[in-house]
Amino acid sequence: MKPLKKLTSICLLLAMLFTGSAGNAAPSAPERPKLVVLIVIDGLPQRQLEANRTQYVKDGFARFLEGGSWFTNAHYDHAYTVTAAGHAVLLSGASPSRSGIIGNEWRDPDTGEPMYCAQDRSATYIGQRNRPYDGTSPKNLKVETVGDVLRRVDPRSKVISISGKDRGAIMPAGQSGTAYIYMSSTGQFASSTYYMSAHPDWVDRFNSAKPADRYFKASWTGKADGLPIMYGAPQDDAPGQRFYGSLLQGPFADALVLDFARAALAGEALGQREVPDILVLSLSGHDYVNHAFSAESALSQDHTLQIDRLLQDFFHDLDASVGPDNYIAALSADHGFMPTPEDSLSRGLEAGRIASGPMLARINMALEQRLGPGKWVIGFSGATLLLNRQWIAQQKLDTATVAQHIKAMLLQETGIAAAYTRDELLNGQLSAEPLFARMRKSWHPDVSGDVQFALKPNWMFGTGNLGTTHGSPYDYDTNVPLMLWGPRWIGATALTQRVGIIDLAPTLARFLQIASPTDSEGQALPLLYR
Repeated sequence: MKPLKKLTSICLLLAMLFTGSAGNAAPSAPERPKLVVLIVIDGLPQRQLEANRTQYVKDGFARFLEGGSWFTNAHYDHAYTVTAAGHAVLLSGASPSRSGIIGNEWRDPDTGEPMYCAQDRSATYIGQRNRPYDGTSPKNLKVETVGDVLRRVDPRSKVISISGKDRGAIMPAGQSGTAYIYMSSTGQFASSTYYMSAHPDWVDRFNSAKPADRYFKASWTGKADGLPIMYGAPQDDAPGQRFYGSLLQGPFADALVLDFARAALAGEALGQREVPDILVLSLSGHDYVNHAFSAESALSQDHTLQIDRLLQDFFHDLDASVGPDNYIAALSADHGFMPTPEDSLSRGLEAGRIASGPMLARINMALEQRLGPGKWVIGFSGATLLLNRQWIAQQKLDTATVAQHIKAMLLQETGIAAAYTRDELLNGQLSAEPLFARMRKSWHPDVSGDVQFALKPNWMFGTGNLGTTHGSPYDYDTNVPLMLWGPRWIGATALTQRVGIIDLAPTLARFLQIASPTDSEGQALPLLYR
């Protein structure tokens, strides 16, 4: 063989290894995994994963970093990066513009009534004291997931999703999976009547053992303001609602999620049958810690290491029960986190906090001066402002014209980077503007309001000088971990090209040898396949 031809052949072979195909063919491994495990660390930015790398134990995060394929430049493509929207993307591959999950909360565009992303008043939590609007289900999710496709192909497959937050469990479970949620009022795990009328015996056995109670008066060795964090107030004589709720703000509720997952693996025989299963674990504690202290805090750093050790223990148990050659594990996050505005200011960056209520009042007042008395804007709806369409119609005015007025007023507000009207988002005529494409990915015509907006980098809604948040189109919120491990299928490498989190769903579908979800926008990741 001539040297040039030989070199070309070698390059082609390497390209096939790294992309998994010369034409998007299936991985070379002949059999499907018996189990796919997706782990979601709520609110873990990529920068934080890498910053603590030298301190990780041998087989937690390092299982992916040393033995799997992981992407340093994986991003969400939508602008409003919040928990429900991210969790909906992970196994659907569909942006909020398709899934309809534009945020954690929004308003009904027709009535202006507040809506919750997983709201379903026809469903109630099983075995729990239910408040009027406690029922939850995937009713508002407009797309299918990998699990929905898998169960359509073979209903014997099981899809179990577990989280400290209802939205963290429900969105990845899709329409045909089963979601279990940590109940902050009782320390138990419960599903809703959307999925079943009564819990399986293994769930009742787990709850009856009261595993959350073992953390009563326990302390987390991570320190805030120099003091250990204690769970259970000194005046509490026994575990109660306040104690159970406090467990979410640290590593203990995450430990309970993993314990419940162990019970699910045994109770449902996940990964131990002739058909493949999916297990989703969303660990919520990191989001609470980062909201209160930021990803740059010592407490958040310690919490990252706590998760690392919890994962190592879980992986060892998973290896024992399912076998390391029988499952694929993936790890990601639903969003990142911005540094506190005060931290950004200390580094010489423009930053600040915006009081949302006064901003909305200023816009309504300016509209009254221009158009006459009336409440022209009902309120915030996700990352949009919702117009009072009924009032506008009564005044015989054009909604699109009022929306243009609001856009102009928003752009005069401190900290607002961009704003687009319903007509602009529908028509796409401003696609060349830097934030437009991402903002359009966060906007759904049937769910969203009338003017979509985004804040400037390092700005957030809020007052005071404590805590921080997420929800922007900038790298600190969009760039999150994306890692896969499965020694039978996936090689070990770090990959630096930019990829989308929307690419995870078609990748897992490929391994399971099923079609991608119908509304998936992604493509299979360029992994190093075995």
